[in-house]
Order: sequence, then C-alpha cells, then structure tokens
Amino acid sequence: MRGMIHAVEHQLLLRQRRLVVWVPVGVALGAAAFFALPWEPEWWTCLGMLLGSACAGVVVLAIGWGWLLARVIGGGCLAVALGAALAFAALHRQPPMPELPARAVVLSGLVRSVLPAQPVSGGRLLARRVELADVRFEDYLTDDLPPLRRLITVRLQRGDEAPIAAGDRLKVRAILRPPPFPALPGGRDRQFDAWFDGHAGTGQALAAVQVRPGGMQGLASMAAWFTNLRAGVDTQVQAALPGPVGAVASILLAGRGESLPASVRADFAASGLAHLLAVAGLHLGLVMLVVMGVVRRLLVAWPYAALYWPCKVLAAIVALAAGGFYVLLTGAHLPAQRGWLMAGLVVLALVAGRRGVSMRGLALAACVLLVLSPQAVVGVAFQMSMAAVMALVAGYDILHRPLLDWRARTPGFVGWLVQHVAGLAGVSLLAGLATLPVGMAHFGVIEPYFILANLIAVPLMAVLVMPAGLAALCLMPWHLAGGCLFVMGLGIRIIIVLAHGVACLPGAIVPVPVMPGWGLVLCLLGLCWLCLWSGLWRLMGVAAMAVGVLSPWSVARPDILLGPDGGLVGVRGAQALYVIGQARDSFLVEAAWAQALGLPVRRVDATQPFETPEDDMTCAEDGPPDVCLLFRHDKAIVLIARTGGEGVSDLCAGADGVVATVGLGPLCRRLPLRLDRHSAWWHGAEAVYLGGSVPAVRQARRSRLWVLRPGGHATPLLPLAAAE
Repeated sequence: MRGMIHAVEHQLLLRQRRLVVWVPVGVALGAAAFFALPWEPEWWTCLGMLLGSACAGVVVLAIGWGWLLARVIGGGCLAVALGAALAFAALHRQPPMPELPARAVVLSGLVRSVLPAQPVSGGRLLARRVELADVRFEDYLTDDLPPLRRLITVRLQRGDEAPIAAGDRLKVRAILRPPPFPALPGGRDRQFDAWFDGHAGTGQALAAVQVRPGGMQGLASMAAWFTNLRAGVDTQVQAALPGPVGAVASILLAGRGESLPASVRADFAASGLAHLLAVAGLHLGLVMLVVMGVVRRLLVAWPYAALYWPCKVLAAIVALAAGGFYVLLTGAHLPAQRGWLMAGLVVLALVAGRRGVSMRGLALAACVLLVLSPQAVVGVAFQMSMAAVMALVAGYDILHRPLLDWRARTPGFVGWLVQHVAGLAGVSLLAGLATLPVGMAHFGVIEPYFILANLIAVPLMAVLVMPAGLAALCLMPWHLAGGCLFVMGLGIRIIIVLAHGVACLPGAIVPVPVMPGWGLVLCLLGLCWLCLWSGLWRLMGVAAMAVGVLSPWSVARPDILLGPDGGLVGVRGAQALYVIGQARDSFLVEAAWAQALGLPVRRVDATQPFETPEDDMTCAEDGPPDVCLLFRHDKAIVLIARTGGEGVSDLCAGADGVVATVGLGPLCRRLPLRLDRHSAWWHGAEAVYLGGSVPAVRQARRSRLWVLRPGGHATPLLPLAAAE
C-alpha cells in the first residue's frame, strides 16, 4: 500500500505544474452533482455539506501541506465544494416562477425582442413571436400587483403585421402556458432552462396586438438599440439574399435564424455542419482574425507605426473590441460570450508576451464561466465547446513541433498546401471526435461524414463567407452592401449544396439510443484525463471514453412510455416506436421519444385492427375498441387509448398492468402496474420496464426548485391582504 502511494505521488510530482488545470473539473463536478440531486436540500443541509467538504479540504491541506497527494485531495474537496456552492447560489438567485393564469387574459409588457416568422415542415410559416418584460395582467385579481420579474414569449396571430420594435409597449389578449415538463424520465428539462433563462412561459395571442411606442433607459436602451440594429441587418440581408441563403447569412451577421427552412437545418445537422449555424467560437475567431489582419496591415503600412508601435498587440486589441461588438450584434449567446472571454485571455497573453493558447488559459476561462453561470455545466453548448477547445489545445501541444519540423523539411507550395490541409483535417477530426459523445448524449445521433463536410465548409467560411460578410456589415449604413452580400451568398450556396449532398449519402445519420448520465460523465472525465494528463497514462482516458460511448447499448430501454400529460402512450418495438393517443404537445413529445430510443415513430389508430411485426402487440382485435394488448417478457399489459369502452375490467382481471391515456377511476385498482392521466398529473412522464420479475416504473418528476408542482402550478399571483 505504501509503495502504491509513493508511486502515485511520484506521478503527481512529475506533473505538478499541470495539476492546476484540474480545478475547473472539480468545480464542474460539484455543480453537476448539486443539479443532479433528486430533491431540493434545505439551506442548512447545503450549508452543512458545503462547510463539511470545505473543512475536510482545509484540514487535509493543513495536516499534509508538505505532501503533494494531500494537497491534491484537499484542493479537490475545495473545488467540488466551491462548485456546489456556486450552483446553490445561482439557483436561489433567480426570481420565483409565477403561476400563470389558466384562462385567457389581457396582458401588457415591454417588448424585449421580436422574432420573425419561422418556417416549419410542410411549407407552413409560424407567426412572429415577441418577448415581453415587465408583464402585467389586466384583471381584478392581479391589477395592483407589481410586474412579473420574468419574461413571457407570445406568438402573434397570423396576418398580424403591426410594426413592433424593441422598447415598445404591447398589449394583447392571450392564453398562456407554463414551461412544459420533460417528455420522458431523464429527458431535456425545459423548466430548468426556463428557470435560469428568466422565462415564465409562452402564450398564443387571441386578438390583434395594440402597440404604443415607448422608450428604455440605461442598459435596457442599449439592448433595445442592438435588437433594432439586428433587425435592420436582417432586413438588408433578406432583401439582397432571399431564401435559405439569406437565412444563413442572417444567422452569421445578425444571429437571426428563425427564417431558415427546417429541411436546410436538417441537412446541416446530418452533414456535421450544424455548428456553422450557431454563432460561437469559430465565427468569432474568424471575425477577429480578419479584423486583426486588416488593422495590422494598415499599421505596418505607416512607417512610423511600424517602427515604434507594437502593431501586433494593437491589432489584437482592436480585433477583440470588434469581436465584442459582433457578439452583441448576434445576440450575445452563451457560446459566443464564452468564445469572447477565451479570446480576451489570448489577447491578454499577447500583451504580456506569453503564449496565447494554452491549457491554463482554457482552465481560467472555464473557471470564470462556471463562476458566472454554473448551470451551464449541464448544457450542451458548454460541454461541446469545452470538449472541442480542450482537444484542440492538447492536439496543438502534441503535434505543433512535429508539423513545424516537417514543414521545414518540405518547402514550397506543396508543403504549404499539405500543411494547411492536414491542419484543417486535424482540427475537424479532433473537434469532431471530442464532441461525439456529447452529440450522442444530447441529440441521439452520429454523423460519420463530418470530416468530409468540414474540410470544405470551414475553409470557405474563413476565406470567402466571413470576410465578405464583415465588409457588408461595414457598408450597410450607406446601403452599399449588395456586392459583398452577393459574394457572401456564393460561398453560402456552395455550403448549402455541400450539406445537402453529404446529408443524402447513405448512413449520413446513425441514430443511437439515449446515453445514460453516467456514460456522459465517464466520456467527459476520460476526455479530461486524455487531454490534461501526460505520458502513456493519459491513454487510460481512451478506455473510459470507449466505455461511455458504448453505454447506450448496455442499459435497459423502456418498454412503455407515458407522456407528461398522460395523453400519449408509446410502445417500443424492434423497428419503430408505436404511439397511441393524442396530446397537446404531441410533436415535441414524439420527437423526444424517437431521439431517446433511436427509433422512428409510427402512429397507431387503436380503433382499427393492428398488429406489430413482432406479434407482441395487437389493437382492436380481441377486446373493446380503443384498447391494445401488449404481451412481453411473460407479462400482459392493457393499453387504453381513449374511453376504453366496456369489457376493460375483464381484461384487467388477467393482466399484469394497465396504462391509459384517460383517468381509470375505479377500474383495475388491484393491478401492480396502473398508470393513467392522473398518475401523469402527479408524477409527470413515466417509463415502464418489463424485463424484471415486477414491472418497474421510472418517473420524471423531481422535487427541485425549478420543477413546477402537479398540474404546472407555481407561485400564486395573489394580492397582499389589506392592512388595517
């Protein structure tokens, strides 16, 4: 045992200068562990746990400060405790979720942003949406209450073309809905997203809006100015480049992607080019590179500046300022903010004469982001960007010197071309492989041809699309951007054709079952070990990542799914997911189920005779109408689609369970498995596993601060009692 401890400490001593980069890993683990708790701990429980972890770390540090292993253990405890404390503070810093009126109500609010009409499948257009702040409900119950502290997004009626701009006051009659519950246990939690995004829910307008021009002050007025500027850029782009080309250009220049057809977005996703449609580090880096190159050329052209000024540093500072403006122009989304922060650290390193891109700089950026928004650790944007950048920095550390040596031995154009092609291929390969597990966990797909598509699309973005787009932005105030937008459109057309061609290749999208949470954690920890450690021991991370990638096929998949409102029932088959019933959010629920199980959805009419290819499920054959029977794992389950009709009690007498899209009332009370609309009302979406001796049920609802109470209830909007 003592020899093993000495061996571990010897390995730590060899890498003690790199141990500091593990601090954000500990902070992220602490935050993720806090958000994963199934219940909401009391504040005194959290305080005790945090103080206990922190004290344990301090004690270990105090006792064994001269012992490196003790310092690592103590520092790890402190980092995990810090992450949990940051998550606790961020959770309780948000305003409470209000209970929205369950009836149609007249509301008024301040327009934060206007989202244009959005195309959907079938060629239809969804109406515009407006994001409202300081919302008030004009009824006798809430007339005297202060405005909501959260945002509400209202979709306008079709044909309502009233001119609306950020900063206006808007009044409309609408029906409101709270954030939806997860579609299945372990699925995407939109209530968690709404809690931290500051949203209270969505609404559908029931009448034409009334608009009164208004004004904002302070930071709100600046946000409104950028919102209106964004809308102006979008208008000029759409006028010069109609159709999907203009929609992609609007995403790149204004962050407005609502007008992009769903088919084009699907092609980008299938070809591994979806990252081009999300303004993040790649776009920001290209913008800053173009600006830095132009500014440096201009400075060097002036002999006095070339001799006496630090042209490279000045160009980098100007590029950072231009990048900040670009981030604000495109909506200041979290991935773009993260990229700008990392770019700021690179510029700071250049000013200080240090190496610009390093693992320590990435660790510092990750720590700052986790301090500002610890909830980002469970989001796909943070996981993908950090995984990609970490892999690129680690790959640069390993391959930079060999590539320089090879370039020195191979002069000329051929060597230059091979070096750049190999560099682009390496970047695409490293970033794609690093983000593969994250894509599997969050999107349920693998894109095998991502390297092929990125080898062509990324150079086009860097050489043609973004430089022309930046020139167009500079000329837009004088309405002279037509030529630059035309050049930009040429590059975008090539990328769209490329995305469609790659998406049409056989096996362009490989659906995979949902990855369990422990599988994703194992993949990310393995990637951290592979990138942050050194020597042959780092290859242990590959083994951990392999186990995580294979985890979707090592866990049991649910046999039956019940929707969050109890209106949909899904039965997993060998080749499809069979769905019966109707629900308000059928499309979203079915899409989430298909992604989680890696199977296409097939709707089943329970009133018509139906039988699965596996012969384990029949509908409307030997029983009442609207009733299906499932025989699997030596168990008989009754599935009731609507009313169930007469004879359900007789079926329940010989069944092992019943799942219904209606309230069962007194029917089938003695069965061990009994799920219906009322159980979904209490517990949310439910998943049934029939493989064990007794059917197992997994429920989606957790007792957390962001989870709404049964029925979607939250903090009531009631006036205070009158003072005596």
